[in-house]
Amino acid sequence: MGRIIAVANQKGGVGKTTTCVNLSSAIAIQGKSVLLVDLDPQGNATSGLGVDPRSLTKTVYNCLIEKDNPKDIWIKTDVPGLFLLPANADLAGAEIELVNVEGREQHLKEALLKVAGLHDFVFLDCPPALGLLTINALNAAQSVLVPVQCEYYAMEGLSRLLSSIDRVRQSWNPSLILEGIVLTMFDARNTLARQVSEQVRSHFGAQVFQAVIPRNVTLAEAPSYGRPGILYNAASSGSQAYVALAKEYLSHGEKSAR
Repeated sequence: MGRIIAVANQKGGVGKTTTCVNLSSAIAIQGKSVLLVDLDPQGNATSGLGVDPRSLTKTVYNCLIEKDNPKDIWIKTDVPGLFLLPANADLAGAEIELVNVEGREQHLKEALLKVAGLHDFVFLDCPPALGLLTINALNAAQSVLVPVQCEYYAMEGLSRLLSSIDRVRQSWNPSLILEGIVLTMFDARNTLARQVSEQVRSHFGAQVFQAVIPRNVTLAEAPSYGRPGILYNAASSGSQAYVALAKEYLSHGEKSAR
């Protein structure tokens, strides 16, 4: 079975979707088969890969509520080896519809079991809240990748997320681990950004990836063209940072497997 990674942070605006889209694209370009699951009703990962959420008749919602097979819904993207299980506003209803359903925390896990082994990696783009969609993601995942913006409240948001991961581990998914922390939106000219980076590295050590994602025009512009950064402008510092992160991530996984 491929590795399932939830990309999560309860704080909004930290680069979760940007990391999901660009890291999964960069790993696919390294020759891996990757599935990106958009679990945010805003559908930003979906539109960021060139799919209009409003045009969709079936999405991840149908996998969660109607038990459809993800293979019948996922879309092949412009990135070779990268597949998208899309989302749109319908997904907002899933939170309400699942509330009184038995085993509601398991629906995504059950859906992904239907396609176990078809991809090397499955990335789950979580919404910025610890609702049922994020709980489903943390229950289905083997690990959590946490993007952290280099700004004032970074550590506070990170500690809340780690507490949530502990609760999920105790209640549903005892094998869930912290895959690592990715520093995002880094501006080396900003003293606070440097201080936050040093603080996170000092506290979490080797769990923080060496690759750092800078503030970058390409990463901001690419979603409006429906393309990941590495297709929009591969030479940009943002795209190259995600390529470096992908290589480090793959190397990190190989070491963990030994």
